[in-house]
Amino acid sequence: MMVRIWLWNFSLLAIAVMTASVQIDRQSATQPALANIVPEPFRGFAQAQIASAASQDSASVIALEEAEKLVARRPMPAEALRLLAQAQMAAGKEDAALITIQVAAKRGWRDPTAQEAMMRLALGADDKEEAARRYIALFLQNSTSDALLIEVSGQLFSDRNDPAPAELVQIVAASRRWQSSFLRKGSRVIPVPVFLNIVSDAQSRGAKFDCRVLNEVLKHASDTDAALREQANQIGAHCQSSQSR
Repeated sequence: MMVRIWLWNFSLLAIAVMTASVQIDRQSATQPALANIVPEPFRGFAQAQIASAASQDSASVIALEEAEKLVARRPMPAEALRLLAQAQMAAGKEDAALITIQVAAKRGWRDPTAQEAMMRLALGADDKEEAARRYIALFLQNSTSDALLIEVSGQLFSDRNDPAPAELVQIVAASRRWQSSFLRKGSRVIPVPVFLNIVSDAQSRGAKFDCRVLNEVLKHASDTDAALREQANQIGAHCQSSQSR
């Protein structure tokens, strides 16, 4: 009888410890200071915090070990693979890091670090069509700095006959949900002549812009150059006429 009671109490204690560990692990996602108190077998979210800290503060071998543990426990999130790629690169395993970051970028279009890495790899390989897709993934993220988008847009979209502008035009024309966002942000980060060409080409592909937003953007984008102002006026007139039909 005593043995049975003892086993029962032990089982309740074990369940309580497991439950508390899982709860603390989840809390560590927003409170990184809790990560180290989560018992090793229960670290999921906590391991992500530990691996992230190790990538910044520890020797490369430790960062790699912690990142490998993270991917073993949470193999699906792109962020885990991105941390592993960073650790592999720091440890001198460039080939492995390249493969890992490619997998991370495929899984996580919302991971800006992975997308920037893939964009720069595509640019280095002169694959401007792929670079454009990665650029757009970054463009759609509020966390992406304008400085990064400005840096890349000039070299990526400057030639109207390149595949990169055509890729952007196709996506803008087909995706009505973010056309107004594209107009506002694109006018800030894409060189004005290139921006106007993209808007004009998107119109010819059937894009239906909000004329009020379009005219507001065009007014600010083209107010310093007569030729650009004339092109902007034509784009605005096309928008009005297409929507009055």
